[in-house]
Amino acid sequence: MIESFERILADHPFFRDLREPHLAIVTGCVSNVKFGAGEFLFRNGAPADRFYVVRQGRVAVQAFAPAQGAITIETIEEGEVVGWSWLFPPYTAHFDARALTPVRALSLDGACLRAKCEEDPGLGYQLTKRFAQVVVQRLEATRVQLLDLYGDAR
Repeated sequence: MIESFERILADHPFFRDLREPHLAIVTGCVSNVKFGAGEFLFRNGAPADRFYVVRQGRVAVQAFAPAQGAITIETIEEGEVVGWSWLFPPYTAHFDARALTPVRALSLDGACLRAKCEEDPGLGYQLTKRFAQVVVQRLEATRVQLLDLYGDAR
């Protein structure tokens, strides 16, 4: 049995309590995607035009440090979302996101969603609240990584 995008999103923790009219709007901006292990979902500095609902696999959110190379800030797994920069100007990715394993995800078109949010400020508010939590989680993960990297140097 093929699940509809609307059913998948309705069951996803990020969207679970989103009202039906908003869920239907979001569903109009969704497509299925796959990434092989090692492939990038997005790169730091690149245009941020989508985010992903990870259905299977693991994704490393990474920052580059000149002396150490790629540093994994957080690992995103099934049931989580990755990519928030599509919502906030200048719509440029702030991290790299690389598939650690084969990944199946739903891709949500950022330009499509921004246009829908302009038409329906209630939807925009709901998505902004949810993504603010994602941003806070990434900042906390980055803080922990910095403490590990630059911690007690005695």
